[in-house]
Amino acid sequence: MARIVMKFGGTSVADLDRIRNVASRVKRMVDAGHEVAVVTSAMAGATNQLVAWCQELSPLYDAREYDTVVATGEQVTVGLLAIALQTLGVEARSWTGWQVPVATDGQHGKARINSIDGAELIRRMQAGQVPVIAGFQGIGPDKRITTLGRGGSDTSAVAVAAAIGADRCDIYTDVDGVYTTDPRIVRKARKLAAITYEEMLELASVGAKVLQTRSVELAMKERVRVQVLSSFSEEPGTLVVDEDEIVEQEIVAGIAYSRDEAKVTIRRVPDRPGVAAAVFGPLAEASINVDMIVQNVSEDGTTDMTFTLNKTELPRARAVLESMHPEIQYADLSIDADVAKISVVGVGMRSHAGVAGTMFRALAGRGINILVISTSEIKVSVLIAAEYTELAVRALHTAYGLDVA
Repeated sequence: MARIVMKFGGTSVADLDRIRNVASRVKRMVDAGHEVAVVTSAMAGATNQLVAWCQELSPLYDAREYDTVVATGEQVTVGLLAIALQTLGVEARSWTGWQVPVATDGQHGKARINSIDGAELIRRMQAGQVPVIAGFQGIGPDKRITTLGRGGSDTSAVAVAAAIGADRCDIYTDVDGVYTTDPRIVRKARKLAAITYEEMLELASVGAKVLQTRSVELAMKERVRVQVLSSFSEEPGTLVVDEDEIVEQEIVAGIAYSRDEAKVTIRRVPDRPGVAAAVFGPLAEASINVDMIVQNVSEDGTTDMTFTLNKTELPRARAVLESMHPEIQYADLSIDADVAKISVVGVGMRSHAGVAGTMFRALAGRGINILVISTSEIKVSVLIAAEYTELAVRALHTAYGLDVA
């Protein structure tokens, strides 16, 4: 017998028929003798509608009231799923975030979980009851409802799994696992049986949409074994586990891409000590996250600085940089939003040379120019023109031998 957390995303609970399907899955797990807790998202589209209503009433809405509104999506789902389980003869009870309680900080709309008291959940599970817990929400220091930001239900599920000492956290979604790349772009992409926490974290951070980044960070920190699988298939999914659990490690686990990037260049900045701090300090103070950075120094005592950020941050970043012009005294500011970031990820890079060289040769062979390069211990990322995104992903997938036979 194992203790399992089952998390279901919005598409898995999109209507009553799908909620019945979820209830049947949970019942099979209970009938197999496992202790089960369930975490759910809101029904597909529900959160978007709630957010839209808030924005329509006031673009500058009170974040505390926003959280009160959008948290109701999950409240509806947990109640309906508990009813569906009870109809099948499974003892179940719904739980909102404040009832658990899921204690968070006070950052409404993007709160972080501080702690979860799992004692009562464990007691109920040991007594044969299935707790059905609302994901995406908690309670802040001021005793008001908080939400964790988009994708926060994955984080809720992993946090609950850690709090109750679960053997595994199964995350059910509309894909049947983690693939070597987006199968919509590369038909020969293959599903991975297992992937390391580090690889999944890197893939999530550079564009893979399977798991939310914060959930992977938490799983890695708490050593929660996660399985990604489909609500609409009986096939086993992909395990996200510690590196020690994977017997034979691939050099490259996957290729990810992101079309959400924008490239910013400030030209002919006087090259003096502290100039980088003068540029990136105010951006950080404005909570603008900068990703890839390249600096070129000229012989005339000036430097060009190029960096990338999320497209949604462009208006604020431009305003910050323009306000800094008298201090920094750059000659020109240029922005290119028609770019994409392509990343190659794999823990095998630690022990194998030539991974970056293979990437550069494969792109050059397709006539794709590299604009910016950045690396980490298990990742190489490049910035290219957006029009070459799919061509680059296909070329790299083949170059690293990831195509299914």
